[in-house]
Amino acid sequence: MDQEDRSPLKHFVVAKKKINDVFEQLLGYVQEGSEFVKETCQNTSLEHIADSTQLQEIESYTEKLAVIKEVLARRHMKVAFFGRTSNGKSTVINAMLRDRVLPSGIGHTTNCFLSVEGTDEDKAYLKTEGSEEEKSIKTVNQLAHALHMDESLDAGCLVKVFWPKTKCALLRDDLVLVDSPGTDVTTQLDSWIDKFCLDADVFVLVANSESTLMNTEKHFFHKVNERLSKPNIFILNNRWDASASEPEYMDDVRKQHTDRCVNFLVEELKVVDREEAPNHIFFVSAKEVLNSRMQRAQGMPETGGALAEGFQDRLKEFQSFERTFEECISQSAVKTKFEQHTIRAKQITESVKDIMDQIHIAAAEKRVASLEEREYLMDRLEFVRNQLNILIKDIKKKIKVITEQVENKVSNAMAEEICRLSVLIDEFHSDFHPSPHILKLYKSELLNHVEKGMGKNLAFRCSDAVNASVQSSQKDMIECLQPLLPSTVQSQIHMLIPNRKFDLSYDLNCAILCADFQENIEFQFSLGWAALVSRFLGPANAKRALMLIDQNLKLSQPVATTPSSGPVVQAPPPGAPASQGQSQAVMTQEELMMSMATNLASLTSRTSMSVVIVGGVVWRTIGWRVIALSMSLYGVLYLYERLTWTTKAKERALKKQFVDYATEKLQLIVSFTSSNCSHQVQQEIASTFARLCQQVDVTQRDLESEIKRLTTKIQELETVQGRSKALRHKATHLESLLEDFTRQYLYPHH
Repeated sequence: MDQEDRSPLKHFVVAKKKINDVFEQLLGYVQEGSEFVKETCQNTSLEHIADSTQLQEIESYTEKLAVIKEVLARRHMKVAFFGRTSNGKSTVINAMLRDRVLPSGIGHTTNCFLSVEGTDEDKAYLKTEGSEEEKSIKTVNQLAHALHMDESLDAGCLVKVFWPKTKCALLRDDLVLVDSPGTDVTTQLDSWIDKFCLDADVFVLVANSESTLMNTEKHFFHKVNERLSKPNIFILNNRWDASASEPEYMDDVRKQHTDRCVNFLVEELKVVDREEAPNHIFFVSAKEVLNSRMQRAQGMPETGGALAEGFQDRLKEFQSFERTFEECISQSAVKTKFEQHTIRAKQITESVKDIMDQIHIAAAEKRVASLEEREYLMDRLEFVRNQLNILIKDIKKKIKVITEQVENKVSNAMAEEICRLSVLIDEFHSDFHPSPHILKLYKSELLNHVEKGMGKNLAFRCSDAVNASVQSSQKDMIECLQPLLPSTVQSQIHMLIPNRKFDLSYDLNCAILCADFQENIEFQFSLGWAALVSRFLGPANAKRALMLIDQNLKLSQPVATTPSSGPVVQAPPPGAPASQGQSQAVMTQEELMMSMATNLASLTSRTSMSVVIVGGVVWRTIGWRVIALSMSLYGVLYLYERLTWTTKAKERALKKQFVDYATEKLQLIVSFTSSNCSHQVQQEIASTFARLCQQVDVTQRDLESEIKRLTTKIQELETVQGRSKALRHKATHLESLLEDFTRQYLYPHH
């Protein structure tokens, strides 16, 4: 089986790849979490879900993980070889590398620190400390010459030798071998340890089996032991082939060396227990192993050349050392290089998971609170809508009742005021004269007086009651709708609905209504023909009768009449058929005679016989004297009435006529005026209700807007919950990966 396939060093390489993969995922996870927390912090609607402290914490983890990831990528196993000058440290390294990489042998003492590590390039080169220049080397002699010629190198310098991995299988597995100057050539042990040893996974003390352990060698490892906690130390007793010349003493010498080395490791350094200590002590001949392996590499027998007796045993022991060393350094390097980073990764993962838990809990609490608030607002909105619909129906009914009451009240009040119109007109006083100009002015002022007076009286009768009714209804509306109004409006309701008096407007328009009034203030004798006709026939029929008589007197073609005949027949209008005109005349006369007969019949029904009998008795008794006296009284009465027909009488007549005329006209608009007043009340109450409803609409819009905002917020919170939950699951997955790594690579036997 090829050494590369069976090398325990692969354990470190696989572990390194594994932990790098985990850290790659962890870094991506923390970056994703950082972006999530940042977005959550910047979302103003999600206040107190995530805070700046959490963001700063998780961002700091991003920086730390990036540094750790970079460090892990450069991690390698490191073994440091120490011992006195010329003990064969370089030869041991060459034997392990199966090639002459480092200068060795007499005259090639290492005078500085040399590290050997693999490179993917095909050429070998070196770098001196403080310089990135790659100095090409092809052979060991060139390397020795380069080291010898560089006078700037001292025992505290490090020269890095990069050897192609294709030439050496051991260097393919991230292994670095460090060769040191002899421990007996310097007093700078402390600085050496600080500079080259603190990150070493294994220390190999190369001792000379031909002598015992020296104090200089022990002193160095005591110093190392002070700085490091139980370092892994192997002791190689080199040049063991010399014992082959004295085989009879071989076992005793080996026992002496072993006892001293065990005591050194167990009693002095206390790095291993007594049972484990012999496994860290080996007796080898590095030179033999190197020669053997070089010959094999060249296709020659590995036992060729002058080899001392027992070579195979020494070769097996060297191979045992290599196997034990590789297992030890692999396990040790995995633990020392990755354990602390793994622990730190677990802490970071736990912290980020805690942050995600906090955000998830905060989002869940906010979501529940927002759901409850939205449900309350939706119930509130539904209540406002239902309550408003109920109130609209109720207010409509109330408005209808109030307007009907106002209409009835105004109608009754106006009817009463019309009955008292004569009193109102009697209260009017102004200059009166029958001349047309003054008469026109008088009537205009009279109309204004009636307009104002009736308006004032109606207001006195109705306004206070109507105002009280309106204010009461407005107060009821405010009380009913106030719970539905926005909170800002509730405290300022007096500004929205100011408490002002409502006045009805009784617009009677008397000037237009009575514009057609035509007074008749000409003198009319109470016992005159017109007055008697009017008394018997009534005002309407009397007017028609008088007009008919007047027309008959003006006929262009007289018609023969008998003394007993009534009013003359009117001639037909020009162009009309004669029969039509006669028919109209006959009909008019018939109507007139019927009316007169009716009135006369009414009169005679009461006193017909009495008048005839009394008249006949009086005529026979008194005769013409009575008639003469009657005529004188008639004339005196006429003269009296004529003399008393003064301007005042004319004014009284005009007022009386106006009362009759205005009464008739005002009665026509009672219904209209009362309807108009009720409409005013309806408008006032409806206007107040409309303003209140507008504010209720504001409440509804505010509720709808708030519900919409909460819905958006709930969706955002659900998104935050989902993302935080997913990130928490990722953290759990990463924790399981770290746990697997710990179980598989850091503590495989637990």
